Amino acid sequence: MDSLGSKGENRISEWLTEKGYLILEKNWRTRTGEVDIIALDKTEQTSSGGVLVFVEVKTLLKTELSDLDLIISKKKQDRIIKTAKHFLANNRKYNKMYIRFDVVVLRSNPFLEQPLEILHLKDAFGDCYD
Repeated sequence: MDSLGSKGENRISEWLTEKGYLILEKNWRTRTGEVDIIALDKTEQTSSGGVLVFVEVKTLLKTELSDLDLIISKKKQDRIIKTAKHFLANNRKYNKMYIRFDVVVLRSNPFLEQPLEILHLKDAFGDCYD
């Protein structure tokens, strides 16, 4: 049986695809960490094509959405940025693309039958990414 987090990630992958994203990787891991979803946002065009998006998915059960730090800590953000750097080092064809770090929060019931709310925080962190 899938965990709540896995079900949430699958639901958000479908949702992003419906929004015009191309899912490149799910649960991409390296020794520094994991990125839930890596996708191309084809709805935003730049001189180098779409935008490469590293997505952190958080599935919450009927709780209030609040401060981003409570949803994803600074330490977790730093791990995702390091993992993204590893992805780019291994996939040089994306090196010239604009990079974005998004957080998608799925607030749902325990069975994910009907999402209560999907909150997509584009460019949620990574201001100092270099």
